[in-house]
Amino acid sequence: MKRSWSVLLIILLLLPGLFCPVCALDLSEDFPPLAALPDRPTLDLTPEEQAFVAAQDTLRVGYVQDRVPVSFQGKDGSFQGITRYIIDRVARLSGLQFEYVALPGGAVTYEYLLEGGFDLVTSVEYNKENLGARGILTSEPYFSSRKVVVGREGLEFSASNPHTVAISSGSQTIEKVLKGRFPNFTLSNYDTIPDTFDVVKNGDEDLLIQNQYVVEYLISSPLYEGLKVIPVLGLDDQLCFSAVVSFDERPGPAHEDGLMLIQILNKAIRCLTEDEVSTYTIQGIMENPYHFTLRDFTYRYRYAITVLVLALLVIAVLAVLLTRQRLRSLADRADARAREQFLSTMSHEIRTPLNGLIGLNYLMSQRLDDRPRTEEYLRRSTATAQYLLSLVNDILDMSRLQGDKMQLEEKPVDLSLLCSTVCTIVESGMAEKHLHFETQIRLEQPWVAGDGVRIQQVIMNLLDNARKFTQEGGSVALRVSQSPEPDGRVLTVVRVEDNGRGMTEAFQKRVFDSFAQELDGVSKGNQGTGLGLPISRSLARLMGGDLTFTSEKDVGSSFVFTFQAQPVPAEPEQALTQDPDAPSRVLVAEDNDLNAEILMEILQDEGFTVDRAVDGRQAVDRFSASAPGTYGLILMDMQMPNLDGCQATRAIRSLQRPDARTVRIVACTANAYAQDRQRALSSGMDGFLSKPVDVDALLRMLGR
Repeated sequence: MKRSWSVLLIILLLLPGLFCPVCALDLSEDFPPLAALPDRPTLDLTPEEQAFVAAQDTLRVGYVQDRVPVSFQGKDGSFQGITRYIIDRVARLSGLQFEYVALPGGAVTYEYLLEGGFDLVTSVEYNKENLGARGILTSEPYFSSRKVVVGREGLEFSASNPHTVAISSGSQTIEKVLKGRFPNFTLSNYDTIPDTFDVVKNGDEDLLIQNQYVVEYLISSPLYEGLKVIPVLGLDDQLCFSAVVSFDERPGPAHEDGLMLIQILNKAIRCLTEDEVSTYTIQGIMENPYHFTLRDFTYRYRYAITVLVLALLVIAVLAVLLTRQRLRSLADRADARAREQFLSTMSHEIRTPLNGLIGLNYLMSQRLDDRPRTEEYLRRSTATAQYLLSLVNDILDMSRLQGDKMQLEEKPVDLSLLCSTVCTIVESGMAEKHLHFETQIRLEQPWVAGDGVRIQQVIMNLLDNARKFTQEGGSVALRVSQSPEPDGRVLTVVRVEDNGRGMTEAFQKRVFDSFAQELDGVSKGNQGTGLGLPISRSLARLMGGDLTFTSEKDVGSSFVFTFQAQPVPAEPEQALTQDPDAPSRVLVAEDNDLNAEILMEILQDEGFTVDRAVDGRQAVDRFSASAPGTYGLILMDMQMPNLDGCQATRAIRSLQRPDARTVRIVACTANAYAQDRQRALSSGMDGFLSKPVDVDALLRMLGR
């Protein structure tokens, strides 16, 4: 296509001149800008036509404002496009004066045109429906192109198939023409042309039909990757002028004036050669290339932006917490040195992965076409973001423990499975440092009532410390045993031993102080926040046990984690099968666009049909307007405008319909405290997911 246009332009510039029967058009030199064309009528007008032109004031012309590059309103509010070039030439040839006014989108009624004082309308379809319509006076076509069909990649197109088709014209005559050509198609009108592209891309409609130049312009957007142009013969797109004449005055003087205007326009149109119109077409396309919008940018780089936004959110939380910590340090002189060291360490811990995130995002933006490398960058960005999230979790845990707000769960825990899981997780890290990892698990009562997440957190922290502070080639051991207690409970003893660097006697005295770290140069590169051990000991004591240690510099360390728990009967093993009753349609109530997009894409990739509500009120309205049983699950954000998640849940539960009390409603929120969970469950919700969302946990909740 580009080569054919180039050849056509070269031929046009080399031709010495072309002539039409009515007027002469000099094309012996480069075609000048429209503003530079001489203002001289050259039509062979009759005396009556000349008198008509002389008697006319400036005519009010309405134009379509959203069809780049054919006819559109520019950023400065002016009429632009191929049609503008042609009608300006028609004005100069005829001697008529035109004033251009943008028409509103969608269907434009004749009543609107009459009330607005319009004399002419451009970009009217030249078809038998318009030619035969009462009160419509149309000129000959001034511009001919084609309509094309657009569909998704892989769509099997057939004119005889019952496809659903999106159109944007809002004109009943267009619908009649298309229905006559494709009687099996179901046509739907949309307000704008981008709307038609969106519904086809999303799968709501099979096809769209639009002017070929408009399609070539919009399909350049990254938003519409995956759409293709389907060649269909016989879809002409001829545009003409229409004179605006009141029905009531036909065939009176106004009707006669309209006929005279159309007659003069037809003479001017006949003067336009194909080469001249081709020049206008090339000029319109070349001067109006597609420009990337913010929406295009965010769509193309949506994954990188998601990671960056997550990092910025983590940084914002850390900044608030660090500020609060700094204020506390001013009030407590005794801990000033430790807190100062904490801030320094936290700055290092934040800046190091943040530098990695920013660098990885830059590399992704430079190598978007290299899919394997981009996937590797995304994997590493996700791991880095998870580390930043762990920093926030440590600080929040410490805050809750110090404020006596930490609440442990009491659920059946399989300690055998828990220890096996922990070993599987840490084995790769041990192997990377060539450490000998020994395990000895002896459990008399493997099933106990306790908080499995917190037990695993303590053991993981101890093993991770042992790995970090043991030289390559060393050894780490995990030993777990049990003994009965007089009150019927069982005491579980977890020992983590290593032959690593050990600790100095001075540091052993403050190893459980918050933010304490032994920065002696030997452990450089291995220090963390200094919160892991204080948190672990506090959790152990909440479980009725303790965390103690012995250590010798350059010999090694041994940490002993004990906790008491009530034995419980073993739960039957459950097969990992997909739940046949898993919901197929999900309502996502989320006011944040980015969070909503992430959730919806995850669910859609898993085969769910997903609808979205932008606030609590809309969530209630969408559910109440749906047929009973439509939604199997509602993911409800806690903080939303109009109605928050808890208020919306109460409103849904109070509806008088059979599924109001049975539909599953799960909180999906950044409010991660225990009181937030309790508030959600008290409002009538069935479950709780905290953000950032654990995708595996989400899919397990959905029966996948």
